[in-house]
Formats: sequence, C-alpha cells, structure tokens
Amino acid sequence: GAQTGQGFELHQPQDKVSVAAGDTLTLTCTTSAESPPGPVRWLKGWGSGNKTVYEQTSSFPRVTRVVSGSNTDFSIRISNVHPEDAGTYYCVKFSKSLSGEEVFRRGRGTEVSLHDTALVPSMVAAAVMLFLLLLLGLFIFFMYRRKHRGEADSQCLAGPAALGSLLPIPPWCCGGTPSTTSDGVNRLRALLQQSTKDDNNIHYADLQPLPVAPQRGRSPGADRSEYASIRIAAH
Repeated sequence: GAQTGQGFELHQPQDKVSVAAGDTLTLTCTTSAESPPGPVRWLKGWGSGNKTVYEQTSSFPRVTRVVSGSNTDFSIRISNVHPEDAGTYYCVKFSKSLSGEEVFRRGRGTEVSLHDTALVPSMVAAAVMLFLLLLLGLFIFFMYRRKHRGEADSQCLAGPAALGSLLPIPPWCCGGTPSTTSDGVNRLRALLQQSTKDDNNIHYADLQPLPVAPQRGRSPGADRSEYASIRIAAH
C-alpha cells in the first residue's frame, strides 16, 4: 500500500509471503526521495510486543539490504529462515522530534508463513506410484482378457475338427449376438469345406442360421438355435 503525507510515500506491496525453512526471505519496501529526518526500520509485530529485525545503524547476522546504501529502497533479505521467523513484518519510517523518535509512516504489513518442503515431493511420489499401479492393473486385466479369448477361440476351432468323429461342438461357439453368430458360422463352414478334401466320406457340409420363426408359444427372451447339416456317403 502507499501512504502519503507532506510529499512522502512508503510502499510495502507484499500482503503474504510463504517460504520454506532454510530458504531466504525477501521483504520489499520503497520510499520516496523526499524524506523527513529519521531512520527506516523493519519491525516484526506491532505494539508493545514488536521486535526490530533491521535498522540502518545496527547489524543483524541474517539480515542484509537488497540494495546496499540506497535512500529509497529498504528491501531486506533474511537468510536461513527459521520457524520462529513466521509473523507479520512492518516497514516503518520514523521521524525525529524534540522528544525523540516517533512513527511517521508504516506499511500495511507482510504476513510471513513457512511451508514444509517435503510435502510437495511426497505428494508427487504418491501420485506417480498410484499411476504406475493403475497401469499395472490395466495391463493384467487386458492380458487376462486376451488369454481368455484365446482359450475360447481354440475350443471353437477344435469343435469343427471333431465333426468327422461326430463329437459335439461347444455351445458357446454358436451362441451370442447375430454378428458373432455369423462369424462363427462362416468359420465353421470354411473348416468343414476344408475337411471334405481330406475325408472322402463327407460329400457336402454347410451351416445355415435358422430363419426367424414365429414367436407363438415361446417365452419372451428365448434364444434362437442354429443347425448344421452334413451329408455323409451311405455304406
């Protein structure tokens, strides 16, 4: 905020600052060139419990000026921030009077808080682990589905090969939706036609879907069946 009086301005633009323990904290404060006699100090807290963290005539081990020797830029850096450094900081301009020093202008204050630097990496690590577990679960699921389909296909293909010995075809090879049923019929027809070249006893083999039968006397939802016709030479 800016506070003006008799041509003097003081700016302390930061409302809130978050910093990690061990890092360097920068607090910004600038003033106009027209300044009454008196120092500029940084205070932590306000009222009777305030503490001076910087002033021009004293030395503070962890506090340095951003622009050394400037008469308008009183921004400071606090290195190796400690947990007890959390609080509200004020940039204050004092003026000299016959009774000593009194507050001439002060900034609105900057609230400083500390955050845990280990929190962000741990959250990232947890998210990455969850993502990897999700990928692993999807991989296992698709491999299971692929294996299951392979076993079903092998059973369906084994059925037509066994027709020469009159073994039954697994019922699930011919069931399903109309599209899957047609695919199964075509596959069986091709295999049966191939078998006619190797077995002289089978003269003709064909598979046809049953025509749509009237629904009289059938319970709702009953599935249609299909048939296979095979002609075998008489003995």
